[in-house]
Amino acid sequence: MTAFARRARASAGRMHPELSLVSYTLLGHLEESGGCRATDLAAHYALDKSTVSRQVAALERAGLIERRVDPEDHRVQVLELTDAGTQILAQVTESRRIAFRERLSDWPAADLERFAAYLVRYNAAAAGAPAAGQSPGG
Repeated sequence: MTAFARRARASAGRMHPELSLVSYTLLGHLEESGGCRATDLAAHYALDKSTVSRQVAALERAGLIERRVDPEDHRVQVLELTDAGTQILAQVTESRRIAFRERLSDWPAADLERFAAYLVRYNAAAAGAPAAGQSPGG
């Protein structure tokens, strides 16, 4: 798992020099959520607010995100992707997909199915939920 995480961090920088793995992850969350507050990002990823603040500042400087006033509460600022942020996220995501396809291209279908099932199971356990087809006890 450590080697996997190390490769993921290294590959983010190769795919886009301004985009660390944390930045890529935050951009992905902003895209999925349609925007959110910096405090929501910190809570979702269990990160210190200062860590998120530094990442957000770097993403703003790079023109990848912007702050907008929350239409429901004008005291709150919501972070949203800019067009440039959306484009870079799409480019990096596609580069990652291509890399995964290349690495897995010679795997038999049965191995790919097992690998996918294990990833689903692992992610469900990490989220504290049972994987599809599994009872909460195991």
